Amino acid sequence: MPFDLLIRDVRVLDGTGAPPFRGDVAVRGERIAAIGHLDAATAETVIDGQGCYLAPGFIDVHTHDDTNVIRAPAMLPKLSQGVTTVVVGNCGISASPVTLTGEVPDPMNLLGRVEDFRYPSFAAYAEAVDAAAPSVNVAALVGHTSLRSQVMDDFARPASEAEIASMEHLLRRAMDEGALGLSSGLAYRNAFHAPTAEMEPLVTAVGEAGGVYTTHLRDEFAGLPGAMDEAFATARHGRVPLVISHLKCAGAGNWGGAPRALEKLEAAARHQRAHCDCYPYTAGSSTLDLGQVTDEIEITITWSEPHPEQARRPLTAIAEEWNLSLREAAKRLQPAGAVYHNMSEDDMRRVLAHPLAMVGSDGLPNDPHPHPRLWGAFPRVLGHYSRDLGLMPLAEAVRKMTSLSAANFGLIDRGEIREGAYADLTLFDLATLEDTADYTTPIAPARGIELVVVNGTIAYRQGTATGERAGRMLRRTRPIPNTLTQHSMEESQ
Repeated sequence: MPFDLLIRDVRVLDGTGAPPFRGDVAVRGERIAAIGHLDAATAETVIDGQGCYLAPGFIDVHTHDDTNVIRAPAMLPKLSQGVTTVVVGNCGISASPVTLTGEVPDPMNLLGRVEDFRYPSFAAYAEAVDAAAPSVNVAALVGHTSLRSQVMDDFARPASEAEIASMEHLLRRAMDEGALGLSSGLAYRNAFHAPTAEMEPLVTAVGEAGGVYTTHLRDEFAGLPGAMDEAFATARHGRVPLVISHLKCAGAGNWGGAPRALEKLEAAARHQRAHCDCYPYTAGSSTLDLGQVTDEIEITITWSEPHPEQARRPLTAIAEEWNLSLREAAKRLQPAGAVYHNMSEDDMRRVLAHPLAMVGSDGLPNDPHPHPRLWGAFPRVLGHYSRDLGLMPLAEAVRKMTSLSAANFGLIDRGEIREGAYADLTLFDLATLEDTADYTTPIAPARGIELVVVNGTIAYRQGTATGERAGRMLRRTRPIPNTLTQHSMEESQ
């Protein structure tokens, strides 16, 4: 019986960190059906891999694609870099369970306008994703700030017991409907006033449902060590796996802090399941936050509602033109977005290379002038940091964006090339692989991504989307393991 798809003569990186091997991979329906030297095999579609590398489709564990998978289901920024699954709902902001009628709270405005928040339940959001038929798979967290937006009329205080109970009710329902877990963004002003006492009941609900807790720490600057301790303690209380979002040492005064931060992560990982994600750049991007405005780093405005003409300009130049201080100029620009060049290359490399770190883009698809990570994060890790700089072996780089990610987010039968797994596959030419997006031209597809297969369907081939969209909503159907496996303990040694 012929296969549906046969990819011949490839170097297979199976996602586990094992060295590549030469062979053929065959697909029948949505699943990988055979691996090996399949000389006698036939298929409806045969692809000559010409010695390129075949990896599991990349899993972007840190995205803000919540509304874009519905409004722009082609998902070219992710598909073009080999991503086949996105995890949405990060940093405390999610599209569900949310309905809004007035102003969209910061930073929920990163996801869209008020009309984009129309999913009162997780189930309603999941159904909308399936109806949109995006080109990539979607798995979703529930955002803590989004929960707050449904039960609180004032963010600048802790939630009351009744409000916590209401948030917990919404969260438990979402978990029952297939959410992966809870995310928080405690550094943002609309969540900063949430104390541990507010977070613990919510994280406990996630733990009881078998989910995961991810957190944009309360402080990524001088208070990073204490913020990490808070996250570890909250996750232990809830008996839940922890992922620290975009672990970094932000602010020039904190550069050089990565070894200490990673030591803390390793120490925690010996006693609880704890990981982090990282993007391969030294600049972050978010809404324009007065608390991050300083003359120590370069800050570029990416959008401004009251002053759209100032987009793509340095904040220092705008302030000088207006004869205002940096803070006064930033306040006049709000609501706005910005790129902050606030990390050191050495710190970022240390985090990226660590065995407990996954790759996540943290791209902002609704930013008209986005950070280049939206289009280039995954090829940049493989091409620039693994191939060119030798920061980590290629097989390890692939593990960080496939099997490790699938395991930490409970994505069953994803993230590995093995018989019976879903046929999410990315074929790339390592010799030509390059992220072409940069801060000047951030909207640019990578080179060297030859083929992307999602659930057995060819979605992208030689630089062009095929128009076949086979992605789906990945609902959590079983608990995410919270036990320390031998492999995870070895990672933290």
